[in-house]
Amino acid sequence: MKLIKYLICSLFAITMSCKETNLEVAVFETSAGGNNLTQVTDFYSIAPTDTIKLFPNKKLQTITGFGGAFTESSAYLLNRLSKKNRDTILQAYFSKEGANYSLTRTHMNSCDFSLSQYSYSPVEGDINLEHFTIEEDKNDLIPMIKDAMAVSQDGFKIFASPWTASPWMKDNNHWVGGKLLPKYYDTWALFFSKYLDAYKVEGIDVWGFTVENEPHGNGNNWESMHFTPDEMTNFVQNHLGPKLEKDGYGDKIILGYDQNRAGLKEWVDSMYATEESSKYFDGTAIHWYESTFEVFPEALQYAHNKAPNKLLIETEGCVDSQVPEWKNDIWYWSKESTDWGWDWAPEDQKYLHPKYAPVNRYARDIIGCLNNWVDGWVDWNMVLDRQGGPNWFKNWCVAPVIVDPDADEVYFTPLYYVMAHFSKYMRPGAEVFKVENTNKNLLVAAVKNPDGSIAVVVFNEGQTEQEFSLVLKNKNRNIKVNAQALLTITIQ
Repeated sequence: MKLIKYLICSLFAITMSCKETNLEVAVFETSAGGNNLTQVTDFYSIAPTDTIKLFPNKKLQTITGFGGAFTESSAYLLNRLSKKNRDTILQAYFSKEGANYSLTRTHMNSCDFSLSQYSYSPVEGDINLEHFTIEEDKNDLIPMIKDAMAVSQDGFKIFASPWTASPWMKDNNHWVGGKLLPKYYDTWALFFSKYLDAYKVEGIDVWGFTVENEPHGNGNNWESMHFTPDEMTNFVQNHLGPKLEKDGYGDKIILGYDQNRAGLKEWVDSMYATEESSKYFDGTAIHWYESTFEVFPEALQYAHNKAPNKLLIETEGCVDSQVPEWKNDIWYWSKESTDWGWDWAPEDQKYLHPKYAPVNRYARDIIGCLNNWVDGWVDWNMVLDRQGGPNWFKNWCVAPVIVDPDADEVYFTPLYYVMAHFSKYMRPGAEVFKVENTNKNLLVAAVKNPDGSIAVVVFNEGQTEQEFSLVLKNKNRNIKVNAQALLTITIQ
């Protein structure tokens, strides 16, 4: 094989480009052509003019993890499947042979991806939460989490997010909208501590929290509770942080904000205004719904520069307001999907919500986030049905795994494999490092893992094959990327 390559290079007078300084690599591809995280060997390119240079000593942020969310909807669907298919899905997400998820989320109280509206503090006026109960989680949600824990050899972090406090704690006495009444700030802080206690009894160690899912609200469609930046900072600084510390939970992570990236500035300005205000915030949580096409690098850079030692985690993203295609891989590579903004965004924001391929949305966003200081990326529901639910509000969405519980069938969409390109090969503690890429048709991000291995993800969303020489120190490997293909390249 080496002789053949040398003769080909000589024929085209490019011997210098093919000098045997080959980097030893393994290449895994997911593509519109049909590969799904498949190891490929036919990636050799003869004489690329572009380079991707790796600088692992120029370290950037440290990876917290990648994963998805445990929701009541996903857990309920798993319980409707055969044991074989349930186990297949959990193995696919949490085993080393699968995606090996390392960072996960769940909801406190109900959310839109619940079967109904419920609270752990159902008794009105129970300011000491003597009637606090997680009984609602014991049929579906907790068994899913515990079964995932049993599958995962490396373990994973889990953080919890409330969509709303009980209506009786709010100024509008309703599940949707409204604000937490100041007289219940201490009760609501106690709620977080009680949650940790209750989940610990179940054998689940919760890593941390986001303070409030989507504090701007969600158009008052499903469970929500509004905070301004200063209100959230006050709650964390003077109530939640001190309460967790007092109760022995001072090591738990607290992430502020937890909504769209375009609104980052006013939140981090409030959270990190002073040493006192920032004391209990461990980082900032963001969503992608402002646009699943635009990454907002300036906002991410601003948030990092405001608090360079704090976490910056994408805590929710999915192809939303869409009924998923059943067993149609091509749809996930086609620019036909829409998000909520296609129908509902104001005219001056429509450009942020074009029709765009679901695979492109995920790959483009994760790589863009990694290149702008984001250290974790968490998908939304792990499992949904063919309608994109169950969802009590009928807010249909797409998940990486779609099931038909009536027929006991499972469909691993291309989105599952896209997530695995990152979660499987970019492990917690990995260091994102500088990359120089001269091929403007490719998106690239790279990390050095704690075991010393390097993982490089390269995405070609275009319709034509691309080429580059991957360069690490004094070694290189010439590589081609098929049209509409995502590669993970590993170097041991």
